[in-house]
Amino acid sequence: MKKLTIVIATYNRAPYLLRTLKSLTNQTLDPERFEILVVNNNSTDDTKEVFARFATLYPTLSLRMVDEMQQGISYVRNRGIAEAAGEYIVFLDDDEEANPEFAEKYFYFFENNKEKNAAGGAVIPVYEAPVPKWFSHYIEKMITGVFDMGARVVPFRGKSYPGVGNSGFRKTLFERYGTFDPALGRSGTNPLGGEEKDFFMRLRAAGERYYFVPGAQIYHITPAYKLTEDYFNRLSRMIGVSERIRTRTQGRSAYAKRLFAEAIKWGGTLVLAFGFLLRMQPIKGKYLIRMRRNITCGLLTGK
Repeated sequence: MKKLTIVIATYNRAPYLLRTLKSLTNQTLDPERFEILVVNNNSTDDTKEVFARFATLYPTLSLRMVDEMQQGISYVRNRGIAEAAGEYIVFLDDDEEANPEFAEKYFYFFENNKEKNAAGGAVIPVYEAPVPKWFSHYIEKMITGVFDMGARVVPFRGKSYPGVGNSGFRKTLFERYGTFDPALGRSGTNPLGGEEKDFFMRLRAAGERYYFVPGAQIYHITPAYKLTEDYFNRLSRMIGVSERIRTRTQGRSAYAKRLFAEAIKWGGTLVLAFGFLLRMQPIKGKYLIRMRRNITCGLLTGK
């Protein structure tokens, strides 16, 4: 029986999915210890054919594909949880490439830390086009999820949490705290989010901690369209919409607290923008303000 399942959610990204799968062919973890489960969410390209050809080329890997007909990343990940044979579940997205130690680092993290139930690894962006001049670190983090916490196993601090696209969990965790909220998360080409934050906030409220696993890193492929103003505006607006849905579901007081937090974030944004102005980078400050404006509009209007 495979002890670790790598779940890959995919939708109409056959060329990128192939790159993700190829990155898992040279893992340092014994293939007998893990399986690769691809959950296909109504792809209309040649995703199924690409997967089938790949599977014939690598018969020593444990590979499966299942279809999830309900559209949305939360439905897909929840299907992956239900289908996983392993007691450890690791999520990887279809626009990412794993480093060779990826599976091994997660496997031994859970094997050697019986009291730890959730973890995440580093995210390194790979750009397919030059980044625009307005691309500050803050916007880079929003678009690519870039982060790294160093060379030691350490808990995530404060309100920070790993991106689910590079995260690992004991399967029993989902039995205790539930799965991802289908009302939140990306659906098709709609960049709605919030499902990750909602899930990790539930874990934190229950007293669970999540940890950084050094060496379990992924390379997040960032295509040219994600470096455009249009995508920047849509994504930042949808962050606000996601927060509106997430907090209003919890009640009026949760939404009111989020509005108050947004007001505080405006203060921080203006300070950062002023700092860019002093460093003779006014365009980065301008787009930081625009990002905050878009988030606020989504939070207030829901669209």
